[in-house]
Amino acid sequence: MPSFNGLRVLSFESRRAQEIAQLIRNYGGVPVVAPSTREVETPGEDERETVQRILLNQFDIIIFLTGVGARALVRFAEAMAPRDEFLRAVAESKVVVRGPKPAAVMRELGVPVTLNVPEPNTWREIIRALEENSDRIPLKRQQVLIQEHGEPSPELYAALLERGAQVTPVRVYRWELPQDIEPLKVAIRELAENKIDVAMFTSSVQFAHALEVARAMEIENGFRAGLAHARVASIGPISSAKLRENGIRVDLEPSHPKMGFLVREAAERSAPV
Repeated sequence: MPSFNGLRVLSFESRRAQEIAQLIRNYGGVPVVAPSTREVETPGEDERETVQRILLNQFDIIIFLTGVGARALVRFAEAMAPRDEFLRAVAESKVVVRGPKPAAVMRELGVPVTLNVPEPNTWREIIRALEENSDRIPLKRQQVLIQEHGEPSPELYAALLERGAQVTPVRVYRWELPQDIEPLKVAIRELAENKIDVAMFTSSVQFAHALEVARAMEIENGFRAGLAHARVASIGPISSAKLRENGIRVDLEPSHPKMGFLVREAAERSAPV
């Protein structure tokens, strides 16, 4: 069985913090889990207008990027219309989901999925999947709603616009720092002191938030040096791109962009650093 052999493994995971800590233990590591994000629902007047447009069947295609966002949109809509009415309206559109989490939410809600985008679920896979299924889901002159994943997706907007679609994003939540950032500060300090052997990122915003806190602590250089000292594991191409854009070496991307694969394959390739 793969093993970290007692290495100290840092994760910035928040929502599944306990789960990743247990996975690290299962593979012989010492978990250092420092939550770096929290989801804050941000519905407003623009989102209210978007829900009204869904109820009026004004979108030909709805793209759900996250399960969390899909649930948040449904919760927000319930203040404006009965849930069944809203879900029937969603089902009138061609529903595209990015990977298993929004797909699971759609199954739970009873909404048929027209297209499930394969991993690694970046904007490129979304566009490729739509092009490969253009007979079922044409884009030209179509109204496309994109449920955002906490931050804008300009590359996806641009690619859809280039193909003749009309694009409307809906952002029902955003990423903020945890209310208690003390565990994150402690982890960043340990990283800067070279006390971390493996650092794991399961989203791009985790790095952005950790860097923000490191700068506020005035130890950005130590933070970067600590990442250079450690082995850096990234869940997939989006987080890897963010890291590389900031000059951080990525040592490992798992064969599938899932937490279990990330921890296992990091353990397989671990060695004292």
